[in-house]
Amino acid sequence: MTAPIDTLEDLLASRYSCRAYKTKQVPRDIIDRILNAAQKTASWCNSQPWQVTITSGNATMKFRDVLYPVAAASTPSTGDFEFPREYRGVYLDRRRESGFQLYNTLGIARGDKAAYAEQALQNFNFFGAPHVAIITSDEALGVYGAVDCGGYVNNFMLAAQALGLATVPQAALAFHSAVVRQHFGMSDDRRVVCGISFGYPDREHKVNSYRTNRAQLDDVATFVE
Repeated sequence: MTAPIDTLEDLLASRYSCRAYKTKQVPRDIIDRILNAAQKTASWCNSQPWQVTITSGNATMKFRDVLYPVAAASTPSTGDFEFPREYRGVYLDRRRESGFQLYNTLGIARGDKAAYAEQALQNFNFFGAPHVAIITSDEALGVYGAVDCGGYVNNFMLAAQALGLATVPQAALAFHSAVVRQHFGMSDDRRVVCGISFGYPDREHKVNSYRTNRAQLDDVATFVE
């Protein structure tokens, strides 16, 4: 018998941000199972602030056709939440390491800003994923609603991993929240937290061959006795 903690640790260790997918659509019953699992996410006062809009098939392509040109034109951000003012210290180091891992895997030369920008735009191609989930929160709940949605996103991804799917969480899709709201006919009180592109991974693509590192416990935990 496998202990529950072993199963959880295996899922956490095996999940990664997938940036190349097969075109095969995920059956609706599998998506429903992911959603039912993620719905168990804990939230402040059990408010469950998340709403999820999921695209499939032509709907994914239509969303891409709307969002990609906006991003490619360097349209000013309309994000609903303030993005990081800056990355500094160890946070900057980790961000750079992650970026260089991606670029090195794809053979992008260091300092090639045009290639960096082109790769960043792949966010708005959803990295070829057949499905996108847009996660929104209620405006009145502010940052705590967004925090609750973060827990939902993590559980969504772990459930997908357990079912043989791959995911990539994308804050980039929240850069143009006004476009997202308009395209899907969302009410003005919905705040776009992020997107999750998902589907069956292309395990042969080189972009899926590397894994990011994690800090050691001594770097993040303080014990008070």
